[in-house]
Amino acid sequence: MTSATPETPDTGTTVETESGLVYGPDGKQLDVHRPAGAAGPLPTVLLWHGIGPDERDVLEPLARTAAARGLLVLVPDWRSDAADGGRSQLLESLAFARKEAGGLGGNGESFVLAGWSAGAGAALGVALRPEVAEEWRPKAVVGVAGRYDLPARTTGSAPLADLAAGRDPAVPVHLVHGSRDPIVAPRYSRDLAEALRAAGHPVTLQEPDTDHAGVIMTAYDPTTDRCVPTNDGSAVAAGHLVAGVLAAAAADQPQ
Repeated sequence: MTSATPETPDTGTTVETESGLVYGPDGKQLDVHRPAGAAGPLPTVLLWHGIGPDERDVLEPLARTAAARGLLVLVPDWRSDAADGGRSQLLESLAFARKEAGGLGGNGESFVLAGWSAGAGAALGVALRPEVAEEWRPKAVVGVAGRYDLPARTTGSAPLADLAAGRDPAVPVHLVHGSRDPIVAPRYSRDLAEALRAAGHPVTLQEPDTDHAGVIMTAYDPTTDRCVPTNDGSAVAAGHLVAGVLAAAAADQPQ
């Protein structure tokens, strides 16, 4: 199903969403967000949600905002409570993006791999251990509010441990972390940035004034135990910052 969303205030761009595409043998689904009427292959982002099972909707505000900047943004569901911790679904969504992004209006050969919370470590894991994706690496990695001392869901190995062992992500890494995050402390992104710099790898880190949910333009709703869209000014500003990082990384622009 394809639907159009209203123009975004900052760009005046109408974003269309193609929802519910099946990407793997488990019948998992993903949504595709892109600027309406765009011609030619768009810079592409595969964006993974966090540990909550099947929460692609949580990233919709950020994905729409990023798409309004001229990106094709694919957001798949995956389940952290699967027997393998979500590994097969994450990698299946990556294989789908590589194969199908071209037909959806994007670039399936070279695109940004990004994630929020548990999705951030999963994204970096692929760059550090490309053997899990047929030796493929993304154009860049964008990690949002992640922990990198825990095993990545894609590889089973902690990114910080892989860096300490001499593994090279071989692509730029861009980090964004809310300075008021009580769920995943900002120090986890700072530790990763320090480790990357020490090893001579390109990295950027930005810390907007928001929390774990706000950094993706949402607020945590305890009644539903989910993150929901919000108009809070700090969250909206943080989401636009993340969208800008995604767009710049996809276009090979300086951060």
